[in-house]
Amino acid sequence: MGSLAKWQRGVGLIEVLVTVLIIATALLTLSAMQMRSLQFNQSAYLRSQANILAYDIIDRMRLNRTHVTEYVIDYDADAPSGTSLAEVDLREWRDLVEDVLPEGLGQVKCNSSGICTISIRWSEQNQSENNDEDIATFEYTTRV
Repeated sequence: MGSLAKWQRGVGLIEVLVTVLIIATALLTLSAMQMRSLQFNQSAYLRSQANILAYDIIDRMRLNRTHVTEYVIDYDADAPSGTSLAEVDLREWRDLVEDVLPEGLGQVKCNSSGICTISIRWSEQNQSENNDEDIATFEYTTRV
């Protein structure tokens, strides 16, 4: 009976160490999943904001339908400084895009048949080392 007790010394300690290792791994996995969830929620929030901003400029364009061609603006163009309704709308919209989205830029392109494409891009943090993936773009095409 004494030799059996010698063999069982330390077995409880090994079981405890294995349990601690399993629990630590599970907690690390849960924290990584939580971090990814927060990142995806932030990304979804920014896309929702871009969608709202696209609808905003489209509604403004529809209210001023006769001057739709005045709403065309490129990403790198300065916001208009005039006082016409289209210029004020574009300036306010551009300010909203810059305020709501990180490094946000907006662009509006329309063709002669009244089909307009609203493009909004912003900076978004991702997990890869590729800097090209840090720019997110949202495009919305509609007839005005």
